[in-house]
Amino acid sequence: MQTDRHGLLRVARAALHFWEEPCISGTSGSGAVFFCGCGLQCVFCQNYRISRGGAGKNITTDRLSDIFLELAEKGADNINLVTAGHFISQVTDALIRAKDRGLSIPVVYNTSSYERVEDIRRLDGLVDVYLPDFKFMDNELSQKYTRVSDYPETAKEAIREMVRQTGEAVFYIKGEKGRLDAEEYNESGEALMSHGKEVLMQRGTIVRHLLLPGSADDSKRIIRYLHDTYGDTIFLSIMNQYTPMPQTASDPLLGRRVRDSEYDEVIDFAISEGVCNAFIQEGDVAKESFIPDFDTNQGV
Repeated sequence: MQTDRHGLLRVARAALHFWEEPCISGTSGSGAVFFCGCGLQCVFCQNYRISRGGAGKNITTDRLSDIFLELAEKGADNINLVTAGHFISQVTDALIRAKDRGLSIPVVYNTSSYERVEDIRRLDGLVDVYLPDFKFMDNELSQKYTRVSDYPETAKEAIREMVRQTGEAVFYIKGEKGRLDAEEYNESGEALMSHGKEVLMQRGTIVRHLLLPGSADDSKRIIRYLHDTYGDTIFLSIMNQYTPMPQTASDPLLGRRVRDSEYDEVIDFAISEGVCNAFIQEGDVAKESFIPDFDTNQGV
């Protein structure tokens, strides 16, 4: 975890990003700011170069505020804060400054969910959309892959606060005044997009779960917990994009991709549980091309 007592923070990339859920990326892109460092340290991390590597650049809070406005000027549909929790003071200050200077697009908080509830509370009124992960329900699995044994409990508390802040999902049609609730989005969102309309999330929580090889049973426990706890208040994003990295090559499970049969099993389970609000991934999405280039410090 990288922090700075003088108020500096470290950022690896700030650019339009097109690989989020459709209601986040749209066609113009999400204004993603990738922060360096991470308190979770997953052994399979796809952003290893910034979570523990040497990529990134030290910047001031004022510069971060400028970056938010620059991304908005480039046409970003939202500001997407990726793994920003360990810079919470600087990020909240930068958001307040940017909003005072005219930032009006939604703010998305993209997190592992290994966050303190008091830090999430500081974002109340500043963040419109939360994109938290729910990585593990099993403490032993958490300990094995992150060396953190309290991940499930911490994530549950953090997500509970996120959902409290955002409530039920609200979507909007870009360039129009209309608003859609979750049911309307599910019924007409795809048809609107097929006619050239962009339907984006204005407010809400999308809980992401990345299926890991050999961990379908834990994925099912997570889906059941989230649906039993929040029902249709939230959206789920069940991801099939796990990509083996060099540091996991020797692991008998993490060294391979998720099998189609494993992913299909989890999706079938979600359907059987009555999950309606969900994003799923089809085709071969486990490619390193989905991992941004962090070597250039683009936009920083």
